[in-house]
Amino acid sequence: MNDAGAPDEGVSAAGAWLELAVTADHEAVEAVSEILTRFAPGGTTVEPAFELVDEGLGARVDTSRPAIVRAYLPARDASAARAAVAGADRALGHLQAFGLRAIGPLETRIVHEEDWAHSWKAHSPVLRIGRRLVIRPTWRRHRRGPDDVVLALDPGMAFGTGLHPTTRLCLAGIEAWADAGRFGAGSGPAGGTRVLDVGCGSGILAIAAARFGAESVLGVDPDPIAIEASAANARRNRLGRRIRARQGSLPTGEPPFDLVLANLIASLLIALAEALAAELRPAGRLLASGIFIDREAEVRGAFAAAGLDIAARSAEGDWIALEAVRTG
Repeated sequence: MNDAGAPDEGVSAAGAWLELAVTADHEAVEAVSEILTRFAPGGTTVEPAFELVDEGLGARVDTSRPAIVRAYLPARDASAARAAVAGADRALGHLQAFGLRAIGPLETRIVHEEDWAHSWKAHSPVLRIGRRLVIRPTWRRHRRGPDDVVLALDPGMAFGTGLHPTTRLCLAGIEAWADAGRFGAGSGPAGGTRVLDVGCGSGILAIAAARFGAESVLGVDPDPIAIEASAANARRNRLGRRIRARQGSLPTGEPPFDLVLANLIASLLIALAEALAAELRPAGRLLASGIFIDREAEVRGAFAAAGLDIAARSAEGDWIALEAVRTG
């Protein structure tokens, strides 16, 4: 099924999801993701084009080729799914009419839960990020180097494979924090660093922080599927005692954290600026990603109003990550 279809009324879709997929130029990814999220509130995933390197054991993202934006909604109610597809198709048509960036047609298909893990495998290579960090899908092999910090990851149905620029910017920022010694002394019971991961998805950022030395990490996400994936991936990396994952958002009700990770979207970062600042101890640091360059000034303004001073900026293409320090 494709081209803005929906489940047939007579087809049983129990335990099934309707996938909405759009091919888009990398600079149109944020706009397409925002549209799909209106009709599939669980959020989107992005699969950039990549080429295999190192005899197929690694990958390099190719931003000159289009990415695929995917979103999912329950397929059990065929009429509701059909209405969502029609609405998304209309909104994408309005965006395509501007002709600013290449955006393909909306395509749909049914994905059964028992087949979900297999559908991810073709899109998840071993990926090296920064100098030391390696993301290894659980079904792939990797020849570990002497300095490699390896994360074994099964994203399942949750966002966060390491392929999207926003995730890579966060991972590079975590490695930079490690190089600067920020996972040393902190406010934890044993003097170690306490980290909060807001919108933890697959748990990839929480696991990276723990691998680089955080004493404890709390991941929060409104999606129960993300919490299941984060907890499973923490156990898979033998970090179940140092990483907690629970459903919810801000405020956490926890004592202030030393470091906060927030790989969200610009509108959420703006809305949550004060809440993010409140989760930090004085002089604590926030790493915020998911910011399209056109929204950077707005995010900076919201952070300044919340008492967060920008300490560093990094970019990949038109995606921005900001590191901020709580001044109050």
